[in-house]
Amino acid sequence: MQNPFEDGQIKNYLLLYGSVVVIMILFFIATTLFNEPQQHEKKEFNIEVNATQKAKQKEIQEALKPQKNNFKLLDKAY
Repeated sequence: MQNPFEDGQIKNYLLLYGSVVVIMILFFIATTLFNEPQQHEKKEFNIEVNATQKAKQKEIQEALKPQKNNFKLLDKAY
């Protein structure tokens, strides 16, 4: 087995590692420089409730009220 320090293989691996790091840094710089933050409009919700919406809310609340059940529990648990 040959000594890797004498063959220059270590230098090739270090150059490869360094080039990968440099490419990663360049991609990071490119994405941060050319990516402009987008501005979004502020959304405002209509909180005013009119008569039709109040009627719908009452209908929904009445529909959600518990209804009387027509069943009876057994005297014993089997």
